[in-house]
Amino acid sequence: MIHSVKFTCFLDTNVIYPILTRDILLWFAHYELYTPKWSPDIFTEWADVMRRKNVSEEDIELRIENVNLAFPGAFVHDYDSIIETLNLPDVKDFPPAYIRRFNITAKNADDFLTDLIDLNHEIALAAFQMMVSHKKNPDLDEYQVLDICRKNGLKDTADYLHALL
Repeated sequence: MIHSVKFTCFLDTNVIYPILTRDILLWFAHYELYTPKWSPDIFTEWADVMRRKNVSEEDIELRIENVNLAFPGAFVHDYDSIIETLNLPDVKDFPPAYIRRFNITAKNADDFLTDLIDLNHEIALAAFQMMVSHKKNPDLDEYQVLDICRKNGLKDTADYLHALL
């Protein structure tokens, strides 16, 4: 099994806002399957999404503070010059040949998570099980959480973890 915290992933708002996707990603990071990174701009977008979903300002601040406390080295600074050179036609389309020049690979959350599971089954399963054990509202078992993963676009991740249970 390969296990390296040198594997780094910049998390975009589209994977930080959905609660279950964020939870899995952060538990995998907590178990050092990869090193998460994000920017102040990502957190501004995340806060905007939470406001649109009627999350209170107090809860928004608490969520952002908790994530930053859990991963104090995740904030990326001095990235404005890189953003200016990334001339992408649509943020949904990260042309592989173009972003490869910056030593970046774009992946959707499901592909990224299955890659992490593939690199270290035991740690990924332990992280998932610990995440499930901390879910109390509502209290769900592993299989119920996997069903929710499937419904939220993490089908391959759910199928892989299910096979490991």
